[in-house]
Amino acid sequence: MTDCTSALNQIRIAISTTLEILEKLEEEDLQKQPTSTKQSVGELLEHLVSVCEADLLILNGATKEEMSCYYSTVCCKTIEELNSTLKKNYRLLEERYTAYTEEELREEVTSYWGVTYSRYEWLLEILAHVYHHRGQLHAILVHCCNRDPKVFMFE
Repeated sequence: MTDCTSALNQIRIAISTTLEILEKLEEEDLQKQPTSTKQSVGELLEHLVSVCEADLLILNGATKEEMSCYYSTVCCKTIEELNSTLKKNYRLLEERYTAYTEEELREEVTSYWGVTYSRYEWLLEILAHVYHHRGQLHAILVHCCNRDPKVFMFE
């Protein structure tokens, strides 16, 4: 039997530590763009807070056009909006995954760019995706913005 509890718990840990980092930021930090060709802190956070919902759409077969439409609706310009969106999207992911049957978790889904994983493997991909961007955020804040949030990144 495929149990998603541990993977969801690890995503929850990454989300909660991201929320702790958000609490330590000022609104003006969102505008910082340490590398001119890369996203600002706010843009990175806007992407990070959308990962749970966006990847859920992808693992349920969303097309490239549907994802483009989804991303065009994501708009989090304040720390409060980022905070509430992150919490909402994690709850959505958790609710969906706890409702999947064993058969649905084993079902393979192909993304619009051609990658095929079972729904359980997609959950592991979401876990990696969230940790990746949280690590990027932490590194940018520490090494480029001289803003160490002093948050324990792992339990």
